[in-house]
Amino acid sequence: MTYSFLLRTATAVLLLASTFTGRPLRAQTPLLQHASGRSVLSLDGRWNYIIDPYETGFYDYRREAFDQSPSGKGGYYDNQKPSSKQQPELIEYDFDQAATLQVPGDWNSQDSRLLYYEGTIWYKKSFTLTPKANKRYFLYFGAVNYEAHIYLNGKKLGMHRGGFTPIQYDITDKLSQTGDNFVIVKADNTRHADAVPTINTDWWNYGGITREVFIAETPATYIADYQVQLAKNDPTTLAGYVQLAGDERAGQTVTLTIAEAGLRQTLKTDTDGRATFRVPAKKLQRWSPQRPKLYAVSLASGPDVVQDRIGFRTIQTRGQDILLNGKPIFLRGISMHDENPLIPGRARGEGDLRMLLTWAKELGCNYVRLAHYPHNEIMLRLADEMGLLVWAEVPVYWTIAWENPATYQNAEAQLTDLISVGKNRASIGVWSVGNETPPSAPRLKFMTSLVHKARSLDDTRLVSAALELRRDGYAVTVDDPLGAELDLTSFNEYAGWYWGGKPSEITQFKFAIKYDKPVIISEFGGDALAGYHGDADTRWSEEYQEALYVNQLRMLSGIPGLRGMTPWILADFRATRRQHPVFQQGFNRKGLISSDGTKKKAFFVLQEYYRQQALKYDAN
Repeated sequence: MTYSFLLRTATAVLLLASTFTGRPLRAQTPLLQHASGRSVLSLDGRWNYIIDPYETGFYDYRREAFDQSPSGKGGYYDNQKPSSKQQPELIEYDFDQAATLQVPGDWNSQDSRLLYYEGTIWYKKSFTLTPKANKRYFLYFGAVNYEAHIYLNGKKLGMHRGGFTPIQYDITDKLSQTGDNFVIVKADNTRHADAVPTINTDWWNYGGITREVFIAETPATYIADYQVQLAKNDPTTLAGYVQLAGDERAGQTVTLTIAEAGLRQTLKTDTDGRATFRVPAKKLQRWSPQRPKLYAVSLASGPDVVQDRIGFRTIQTRGQDILLNGKPIFLRGISMHDENPLIPGRARGEGDLRMLLTWAKELGCNYVRLAHYPHNEIMLRLADEMGLLVWAEVPVYWTIAWENPATYQNAEAQLTDLISVGKNRASIGVWSVGNETPPSAPRLKFMTSLVHKARSLDDTRLVSAALELRRDGYAVTVDDPLGAELDLTSFNEYAGWYWGGKPSEITQFKFAIKYDKPVIISEFGGDALAGYHGDADTRWSEEYQEALYVNQLRMLSGIPGLRGMTPWILADFRATRRQHPVFQQGFNRKGLISSDGTKKKAFFVLQEYYRQQALKYDAN
């Protein structure tokens, strides 16, 4: 499949979305691999903002979009200033006099008026950058939740839907020659029934520019994309591609170097600017949670040089076993949200993310489930470094508009971007296409299409989803038809909390699982308010959660194919659905660590279980 075909396909997807929204879109530039590793100008910091619940800055009084008018002007993105002090025009906004928000960061936690706000906020940032000859410039947002309209110097770059995947535009010919520039973003976190995720979720709907923003500089012809991984079913071979883009991409020389392994390969690009390779890799040490070896990988073509740190490992299944580098592994995991419980709002940088993964390591994990949406690329790189396998997921969550073509295209676009960002990260072992989606024929078609898409983009990792189950008395049946398409049989079960009686009663449940595949329990657990104590039957107490974990582990140990789990969840997190005025107060309290950093009693139950599993598996 050629790069030009992929670009045409991405354009077609965006055109389909524009038909659905009624607004024409410009195709987003294909994501720049390891964009933050380039020469970058950071736009993080304070951004001016305007709250706009009526979208006055986007629509005129007839509800017509200003940027679709003949002049394309009239919206807040003009950043208009009075032309005369003596007779100033009527301008009913002023970014320069407006308050500021920190970027990256959600708006909910930075302004008390915005705690529950869902709607539009405009952001504006001025910056100085004079474009150089024979260079290209890319404006890159790590994430904006949910719908983002982006303008540079008053001109629209495009619109993006999806609150957790990167946004990128080539702005080379749109920068001011004087060096004075401004970028304006219309961020809208309104929930929609046909969106991905849909209206109903169980996490806080944080709005705003929640991840880093920068401008990356490249040469006129540049390394746009690459994949450097071990070949499928051939761990002695390094395989992949390098994709050039820009002015002169055909017939160019590309050099792949891994100096520590004595590997240097010279490649030539084809007419589409792509160079593929397969080279011996017997000397490469394998990455694993016990030894997370990363190599300095250099890719060079002309004046462009990209440096990355990449680990090499294989992951596959054989019957009911998961094999990492050919050896059985038990996935000692935990689920986690992109949120530091100690600081209100989304996680805002490496410090927050490293703390979360350090807690997971202390728990005894070799694996984390990054739920329920794509997490920050920084998190993936930290997992590489710290030795944690990753389940990476798209927010096809609960009940999606299964029969809406635009909804599917949006889900597929988010999956494509998730894989694009993560395909060189050794830590990612599982691509997940969704969570707790109710079985039906339209859902099966939707989800199966996502599975096939994931495999077409990356055939070196496992593909899964959190399946549904059925209960009849103490019999639990897992026969969700989607399971036939997946590499793992993964499902969520909440015996002892949402169903099944007291913790002491749940060991009576038995599981009948249709598929002869490794079983991963993607969620189980129950709420506990840290510091609240009672006996093992006192709901919301630490003792109840502790007993629940003790009996869950006994119950689940009876599943012959059990090869891992990611209990719900590492730390308490904010969730609008959770309204109990004493025990929840806007938090989901299923965390093993509280919102003030206290380890609950169940933390130590799971820690000991994982210690025993490590003795059993890691010694092999």
